[in-house]
Amino acid sequence: MAKDKIFLNDQFNQKVEKDLLAHLLPNKKVGNIFIFVLLAFILVGIYAYYRQLRYGLIVTSMRDYTSWGVYISNFVFLVAISLVGSLFSSILKLSKATWSTPLTRISEIIAIAAIICASVIIIVDMGRPDRFINVLIHGRIQSPIIWDVIIITTYLTISVLLLYISLIPDLAICRDKLTDAPGWKKWFYKVFSINWHGTPEQNNILHKVSFMLSVMVIPVAFAIHTVTSWLFSTTWRPGWDSTNLGPYFVSGALMAGAAVIIVAMYFIRNALNIKEYLTDKLFDHMGKLLVLLSLVYLYFNINEYLGPAFKMVGVEGEHIIELFFGKYASMYWLVQVFGLVLPIVVLVFAWGRKPLPMLIISILVLLGAWFKRFLIVIPSLQHPYLPIQDVDESYRHYIPSWEEWAITFASFAGCLLIITFLVKLLPVIPIWETKKEEGNEPKQQEV
Repeated sequence: MAKDKIFLNDQFNQKVEKDLLAHLLPNKKVGNIFIFVLLAFILVGIYAYYRQLRYGLIVTSMRDYTSWGVYISNFVFLVAISLVGSLFSSILKLSKATWSTPLTRISEIIAIAAIICASVIIIVDMGRPDRFINVLIHGRIQSPIIWDVIIITTYLTISVLLLYISLIPDLAICRDKLTDAPGWKKWFYKVFSINWHGTPEQNNILHKVSFMLSVMVIPVAFAIHTVTSWLFSTTWRPGWDSTNLGPYFVSGALMAGAAVIIVAMYFIRNALNIKEYLTDKLFDHMGKLLVLLSLVYLYFNINEYLGPAFKMVGVEGEHIIELFFGKYASMYWLVQVFGLVLPIVVLVFAWGRKPLPMLIISILVLLGAWFKRFLIVIPSLQHPYLPIQDVDESYRHYIPSWEEWAITFASFAGCLLIITFLVKLLPVIPIWETKKEEGNEPKQQEV
C-alpha cells in the first residue's frame, strides 16, 4: 500500500508539473496577436505623450478648475487594482483559506503590473516630468505627495519580494524540467532559483520570510489606498472633505481587485487550458467573496452620500444635485446599478457564480469602478469653493482630449503587457504549493 501511495503521489506530481509548465514551453506561442495589439496601443500613447511633452498640458482638457483629469482617475483605479495582491497573497493566505492558493500567483502579478503603471501615470500627469527628481531630493514630509511616493515605493518593493519568495521553488522546478527552454530563460531560472534544492533548512527560511512579508504587506496595502484618499481629503473641494474617504477607497479597491482576479481567471484558464486547476468551484468561491465585498462597498457608498444629501448645504449641495440629477446623473446611476447593485443581485444565485456570468458581472464591476473614480475626481473639481471670476467656458467643462484617451489606453495596455510577459515567463499556478496541499510534499533532494 505504501508503495502504491508513493507511486500515485509521483504520478500526481508529474501531472501537475506537466500541466502547469506547458505554457512555458518554446512551442507554445500563445498570445502573439494580443501582444501586437497591446504594443500598437502603447505606441499611439507614446506619440500622444510626445505631443504633450512638446506642446505642454494645453493639449489636454485640464484647466485651472479641472486640474486633475483622467490621469488621476487612472491612477486611483490602478492603485485599487493593485490591492488584489495583498487580498490573496496575505489576507486569505493567513486566514488558512486554502482554496485561494491557485490565485495567489495571479494576484501578485496583477498587483505588480498595476502599481508600476500607476507610478508611470503620475509622472505622465506632471507638466515637467524632468523635475520629478526634485520630489525625491527636496521633498517635505508635510506634503501628502511625499506620503504617496513613500507608500507606493514600499508597496511595490514588498509586492516584488512576496512574488519572488513564493516563486523560488517553482523556478527550481523550471530549471530542472524545462531543458528545451531558450538560453535566456534557462539562465533566468538558474540564477533566480538561487540553488534551491528543497532542503529542510531552505524550507524553514522560505516559510519564515514568506510569513513575514505576508504580514507586512497588509498594513502597507491598506495604507496605500488610505494615503491616496488623503490626497483628496486634504484638498478643499466638495465631496472630498470626508473622514469616510479612507475606508470608502479601501472597500472599493478590494471589490475591484476581486473582479479583476475573476476576469484574469477566466481568460488564463481558457488560454492555458488549466480548467482542472482554476475550477468552477473556485469561481463559486470568488462569487461569494465578491458579493461580500460589494455589500461592504455599498454600505460605504450610502454612508458617503447620505450626509451631504441630507444637508444640501452650499457647494456640497450643488455637487450632489449634479451627481444625482445633473449632467453626471446618467453616469452616476449606471455605475450604482450595473457596477454595484446588479452584481450583488446576480451573484447571490448559484447560476450567477458560473464562469461566464461571473466574467460578465466582473467586467461590469471593473467598468463601474473606473467610472466611479472619474466621478470622484471630475465633478468635485468643477465646483470649487472659491470660483475664479469670468473664466473661459472651457474651465466649466471637461471632456478628455484624444491625447488623454490615448495615454489612458496605453497605460492599461502596458499593465496587460507586463501581466502577459510574466505569465509567459513564470508558472501562473504555484506548483510547489499545489503539490503540498494535496498531501504530496516533494521529496527532499540531496545537495
